[in-house]
Parts: sequence; C-alpha cells; structure tokens
Amino acid sequence: MANCTIVLDGERLRGRADEPLVDFLKAQGIDLPHVCYHPSLGALETCDACWVEVDGELKRGCTLKSADGLRVDTRGAHVRAAREEGMDRLLAKHELYCTVCENNNGDCTLHNTMVDMQIPIQRYEFQRKPHEKDTSSPFYTYDPDQCILCGRCVEACQNVEVNETLSIDFASDNPRVLWDGGKEINDSSCVHCGHCVTVCPCNALMENSMNGKAGPFSAMPWSLKRPMIEVVKKLETTTGAVPVSGLSEIDMHLRQPEIKCTKTVCTYCGVGCSFEMWTRDRHILKVQPVPEAPANGISTCIKGKFAWDFVNSEKRLTMPLIRDNGRFREADWDEALDLVARRLLEVRDAHGPDSLGFIGSSKGTNEQAYLVQKIARRIIGTNNVDNSSRYCQNPATKGLFRTVGYGGDAGSIKDIEQAEVVVIVGSNTAENHPVIAARIKAAQKLRGQKLIVIDPRKHEMAERADLFLRPKSGTDLLWASALSRYMFDHDLADREFLERWVNGVKEYRDSLAPFTLEFAETETGIERQDLVEAAEIIGRAKSVCLLWAMGITQHSRGSDASTALSNLLLVTGNYGKPGTGGYPMRGHNNVQGASDFGCLRDRYPGYGHVSDNEARERWAEGWGISPDELSDEPGYGNFLMVQAADEREIKAMYIVGEETAFSDSNTHNVHTAFEKLDFMVVQDVFLSRTAEFADVVLPACPSVEQEGTYVNTERRIQRSYQVLEPLGDSRPDWRILTDVAARMGHDWGYTHPSQVMAECARIAPMFAGVSYERLEGWKSQLWPVAEDGTDSPLLYTDGFANEDGRANLYVLEWLPPEEAPDEEYDLLLDNGRLREQFQGTNQTGRTEGIWQQIPHGFVEVSPELAAERGIEEGTWVRVSSRRDSLEFPAVITDRVRGKTLFMPIHFGKPGVNLLTGEHNDPDVQTPAFKETAVKLEVLDRRGDPPLPAHNYRFGHPTPTTGVEVEVKWGRGDYTLPPAQQSNPRKM
Repeated sequence: MANCTIVLDGERLRGRADEPLVDFLKAQGIDLPHVCYHPSLGALETCDACWVEVDGELKRGCTLKSADGLRVDTRGAHVRAAREEGMDRLLAKHELYCTVCENNNGDCTLHNTMVDMQIPIQRYEFQRKPHEKDTSSPFYTYDPDQCILCGRCVEACQNVEVNETLSIDFASDNPRVLWDGGKEINDSSCVHCGHCVTVCPCNALMENSMNGKAGPFSAMPWSLKRPMIEVVKKLETTTGAVPVSGLSEIDMHLRQPEIKCTKTVCTYCGVGCSFEMWTRDRHILKVQPVPEAPANGISTCIKGKFAWDFVNSEKRLTMPLIRDNGRFREADWDEALDLVARRLLEVRDAHGPDSLGFIGSSKGTNEQAYLVQKIARRIIGTNNVDNSSRYCQNPATKGLFRTVGYGGDAGSIKDIEQAEVVVIVGSNTAENHPVIAARIKAAQKLRGQKLIVIDPRKHEMAERADLFLRPKSGTDLLWASALSRYMFDHDLADREFLERWVNGVKEYRDSLAPFTLEFAETETGIERQDLVEAAEIIGRAKSVCLLWAMGITQHSRGSDASTALSNLLLVTGNYGKPGTGGYPMRGHNNVQGASDFGCLRDRYPGYGHVSDNEARERWAEGWGISPDELSDEPGYGNFLMVQAADEREIKAMYIVGEETAFSDSNTHNVHTAFEKLDFMVVQDVFLSRTAEFADVVLPACPSVEQEGTYVNTERRIQRSYQVLEPLGDSRPDWRILTDVAARMGHDWGYTHPSQVMAECARIAPMFAGVSYERLEGWKSQLWPVAEDGTDSPLLYTDGFANEDGRANLYVLEWLPPEEAPDEEYDLLLDNGRLREQFQGTNQTGRTEGIWQQIPHGFVEVSPELAAERGIEEGTWVRVSSRRDSLEFPAVITDRVRGKTLFMPIHFGKPGVNLLTGEHNDPDVQTPAFKETAVKLEVLDRRGDPPLPAHNYRFGHPTPTTGVEVEVKWGRGDYTLPPAQQSNPRKM
C-alpha cells in the first residue's frame, strides 16, 4: 500500500495513505476520540465526538482519509469544544453507573473515551427514556437507557450480518433501536448471531452471561445498586465527574486481573471462526470476536457466540468408565489405559491388524487426528482409519482429486466475497455456514454480486438469489453437464484456459452429447430458459465461485455430481485467479483437518497415498521403521468398518469424538454391529449414544481445555489456546492418545501438541512450513505451506496439483438415484442441519436458550401436500421408510415442494438415520442420506406448532442501507457541534 505524510498539530506523521484518520493515528499511537467508528463498520457519523479541523473547517475524523499534505488540527478551542459537545450529547442518553456496570472491563468504548477526554461533568442531565428494557432474548438484553444511538448495532445487522433486523427511528420523539420496526427481540427476525452485542460500545446491548459476573460490585442486587447510582448522580453534579470516573477506573483495573481473555477457535461448523473467550474462574463471560480474526472478523453465529454451556455441564465425563457385567463403573486412568492397550494388542495378535478400526474426530484437533492414524498405522499396522468426512465431504474431495488435484477449497473466503458471481448448490449456507453466508449477502447487497442458488429447498439464500433453480433431488450432474455443453456450443468456454491448462478437452466435450438442455429440462424439472439464463450468467462472468455441500455429496452419485461441478468451473476458466474456484463447504469445524492429517483409509497426512511406495517410504523413514511395517492396502472407511463389524471381520474399534451411532445411516445395523464387537473404546466429552456401546470410555476435554490447531473449510490452519483447566480428571485428546501409545510399547515422548505438529511438518511436504510459532496469536496459514512458511491462499495460480501440472476434465455418465419413491413409498425425505443446533445436540443441547428457539423436531410438509392429506400446522405424522418409522409434528412451509419432505437431523435418538439406508456412493462409500423414499401417515394427534411463534422464520426484517443518520441531521432540532443541543436525549 502507498504511504503518505500528514501534519497533525504541527507534527509530521508518515503512514498508510487512503486510510481513515482514526486508524492512521492509532497506528501512530495516537487516539483520536471516537465512539461510533469501528474498523469493521466504517464511518457512521452519529457520535459527533471525533471532530478535527482542516483548513479552518470542522470535519469528522472518521470520514477523513489520510493523504499527502493533509493538515489536521485537533487542539484548537473551537474543535475541542465540538468534540466535548458531541460527547456531552452521548452521555445525555446514557445513565453512567460504571463502577457497578458489568461492562466496565476495559473494553467499554464510551467509558474509555469519556475518561480520555477528561469530561469534567455530565452537562446534560440524564433522564430516563419511555422505553422498557428488552429482556426477551435468552442470550442478550437491550437497555434503551444505556443506548447512545451510535448505530453500530444497526450497521452490523444491516451490512455485516445482513439479517436486516435492526434500525433506529431517528425521526421519532424518543428514538431507540428497533427490531423488525418495533417488535421484542425474541419476536423478531433476529437470529441471535450476536453481531450487535459485539460492536456495542457500551452496555446497551450485553450478553446475559455477563450479568452479575464481571466485577466485585456488579453482582449486587438492583435493590442495592439503584440507591448507589442515585447517590453518585447527585455527587456528579456537585463535585464533578472526575472523582467518580476515577473510582470507575480503579474498579476497571481491579477487575482485569480476574478476567482472562484467551484466543480460541470455534468448534462448530467449518467456517473456522476465531475469537477471544472472556472467563472469570470457570465462568464464560462472553465470546468476543475481533477484526484480526482471519476467517470471521467480528462475525459469529448463535452457536459460536452463545452455545458454550456444555463446557461446564454436569453431564461432562470427568473419570474413565469401564464396563463390568453390563454396567459402567468409574476407574482411574492407569486401569483404563492399561486395559485399552492390552485389549487392542490382544485383538491384533489374535486376529491380525485389519481386525481393528479407528475413527478420529472431525471436531478434535489436527494433532488428535495425526495421533489416531499414527497409532493405527505405526502400532497396529492397519489403514482402517477414518473420520466423519466419509458421511459428508469425501465425494467432494473425490471430485476435486479427479479434476484439479487438491481436496480442498480453491481459494479463501475473500475470494468468495470478491467473485462476480457466486453459485450455491445443495448448501443451506445461511444456516449451516452463517458467517460465510453473511459475506455473500453483503457482497450482493453492497457490491452487486450476482447470486445463483440451485437447490430443491427454498431456504434463505434461495429467497435472496438473483436466480433460483429448483431441480429434482439427485439430478445435479445432469444440469451441470448440460451447462458445460452450453458453454462449448455457445462460445462461452474459456478456450485459451482449456488449451493451456486442461487435459481431455475433446473427450470430455464429446461425452456431453447426451446432455442437451431438453434432456436436462425433462429430468431435472428446471425450465430450459432458466438453464440458459444460468449458463449465460456463469459463462459471461469474469469470476465465479461455486459452493456446494451435503445436498450434492450425500447421494449415491455424489462423487460424480461433485466432479461435474468442478468440470463446469474448468470449462469456464474459473480456477487459479482471484474470485474463482470450487468450494465444498465443510460441515464440522475440523472435518478438513482430520482428513488433511491422515484420518483417511487410503491417505497419509498431506494426502500421500498408502499404495504409493515413495509416500510409504517417506513416512516409514520419518517414523524410524521399515516400509514393510506399513500396510500398502487401503483400509476400511468408517461406513465399511461398521459393516465389517456386523460381519465379525472387525473385532475392535477405537472411536474418538464421533457420534457414529447417531450419524451413520441405517441405525439398526450400526447398533447391531457395535454390539458384536469384542472390544470398543470411545473417547469423548459426554457419554454419547456411541459411548453407550463401549467397553471403556475415556473422558476427553473440549477445545477450550486444550491447545491445538484446526483447519477450516478454506484450508486455513489456526492455533487455539487453552482457556480453562480440564474439568475433573478429563484429559486433552493428544495426551490420552500419547499415553495409550506408550502403554502399547511406543513412548513417543510428546509433552505438548506443538511437537506433534512439528513431526508432521517434518515428514509431510504439504505442511513443511507449518509451526506453532508461525500460527501465534491471530496468524494463520493456508496449505500447502512451503518450508519457509509461505502459504497458499489461492490455489492453481501456476498450475494444478497433478503430476503434469494440468487439470483433467473427467468424463461422466448419468445414473439415476439408487433409491427413489415408488407406489408405496411415494415421497422423498430430505434432511439437514438447522442454524441453532449441531449434529446430535451433545454440545448445543446443553444451552437452554437454544431449545427455546427450536424446542423439538418436526417434519416440513409442502402446502400442496398438506392440503391433499389434510395436514395442519402441528399435526403429528408418521414418516416410514423401508427400514423404520419416526413420528414428528408437521410444519407447513413452501421451503419444500410437492412430494418432498424435510426433517432436521438433530432431534431424537436414534433420529433420522433410523430411516436412511445403506445404499451409498460406490466411489467413496458415503451413504446416500438424501435418497430416502418414505410414506406419510397422518396421526390422530394435534399439538402446538412445532416452531414457536417467536422463531426467526416468522419475523419481518426491515432492510435499510444502514444507519440512516441523514434523518437525524434533517431534524429541525438538530444542530452541529459545538452549538449546544436543545434536547440531546432525543437524538
């Protein structure tokens, strides 16, 4: 970036050009007073506290940009009076009681600015506002008497999250922040993402978890606080505010040693949000994202911001459990670890290495994944090792391996933001990856990005799309291939790119002969003109990012459909340049990392194939053994492991942090298989449904009680720090696995997870330059990482990850889904995740507020099917597949169409997989969860609507361009500082 020199109060300062003056000065160690400005929000111009003088004219410092020759005065009497008047107006709207306020912890912008400016007295007397405090949300509170109308929350909601719930009625006599134009928080479209709370510069919006927990005086009941506040208010008007603010400064400094602020990485979805977690003892005060967080900045979702109660749940496992006579008893670690080591070796010695299976966690650290596969391969001698990507993302990885060579996102979230066109296929991004969805919504709203959504279900992103196509389930290969043919036939294929970088062009083009628009229209149900419109938008765009998820991968031909999407990107030249590429959205926080670091049946860490002699020799040398000691045969993935256990081929399993009994398809067979095992170990935080089948349960720690690294959906490796000490006698995963290995005769001597990463980086070329030092703080690295630490935010800029450096167009044929509706099972059951819950609710289910939003499961039924079958909202129905039945109340919604039902995966044990079958993708054995034919019976049972009336779906957002400060300026009673305001409380 270019530099410039400005003159501030006669002093020359050199720094970055074209930067907001507030930020320019901060980089020089100078704080220009400001309250409404936030680096992630920009200049809102509402607080009137940052005035400076330029050429004798008052300017707001937040709107000024640094430039050569800019001369700024901040010390003159006139400009100082303007800033002080601005601050006085803010304080007029805010009842100051800092010493007993939960927010006086060092990050209250209003308090800190007031103290720095040495405001001597609250000139405008505070008067209470005619609005009640809104406590309707289970997660946060809005207090109008503390609200200074800065608009930060509105800007965050409107233009960062783009949920468009918040506004300010500046034109009214008593302005306040409004939810859906005047609803209570919990009766609005608010999705409880927490953006508004994060950016609030005072305590007007505050987490309920802070109440009475932050400082020595904040826990006092209001019956004591209120009289104290009244006394202080009288003192302020007689002795001035300086002694009072001095007291609050003392209180702030007393609190700070008791409050820890620790950087951690979210362990819900694959976005990879990082943030500070504020704790006092074991109490989690709040989650506070920061602009420096590389994947999310200041953004969070309801789970990442508020769903951490599980950490201190009384249901946590805190001691090892051993099954005796059919019941669990507590044991010490020595007994449990000795038993695990002895029994695993006994099974290996009696039945061979391939009689054992290992499943690593897609929610645990990279170091955990590495150690799981190292135990399996190095000690046991088997490649029977896997993770839950088998249930969701392996087909996408297969499609990328076939075409471009790396099994990960082609670029970063920034590339998605800057694309001219984003195509979302089979991904409910707004609910499954809310922070990435927010980036797309903002790009569409603020920068005109085109959005195409292709999905059988009309979710939020479909409603926002510039073009929404609704294909029949399982027909995505067809329309994608038809679009590829259209590109060739209408001169929209990037011929220069194809000639330079892509193999198999002629063979692929010839293979597209059957994929006419007419055939695609007939089979997919998408009208021809809509297919043409999609093709024209994609083909003529300069940059396209294509996102997909389980709506593509969880089909019997998920690998082929994923391949077809990557083919389309290659045909149009959308790889290797900014704003392009394929982006399979990873569902769990470390489903990418678990695969990257070797929890795969056929790949070492860094994706060397187990049958590749060079890769096998490299790992053997790295581990100090002979290559003959490492199997060159691909093992069983977790889906096949369970089937092999049912057939008594697999005798023992070790499962780390996976709810396989809930997540695998055809639940009956899974449970039967687990019951047949000779020995089973489960390592987890809770006694999960899977753990109930175990012989030994080892109590692990959640992410906040251990150090480690994770890889998000964009291949970004981030370091997470330990926030709390392990609860009870639970232990970090890496330590448990290290101890198990030692008791099996392999003492690897790790004393910190950084040593595990260092070993992997030494052996795997993909991670050669990864280290804890290079990941310190908010730093991150996107693989592959060269030995010098250079990483790869955008792949394929100088070729593809295939042997010849070229991509491959992969020939495909259309095959229909393996399971389809028939005369008896005449409906199709779709399934997926909700915004509020996560998987089997083992984590989110410990937060009461989550259940208030989504109290129980349901079945979505289309209006046309409901009318045909006489189903009303709340009618209970029985959904039966060829395997079993489930009963849930109905939600009538146009999110589904015709004879397709939708059911969330989170509710009830055994849950939706009681209905799903074992038909699967033959290339990667991912179960076809989305291909479940069912029938529907209407039960003689009525209940309340399963989605409560306050669920965000029923809200009515109020989109605006942001904070409409012009309305405030246009009021007849508004005057520019330093002139005094007749009634500052009203604006």
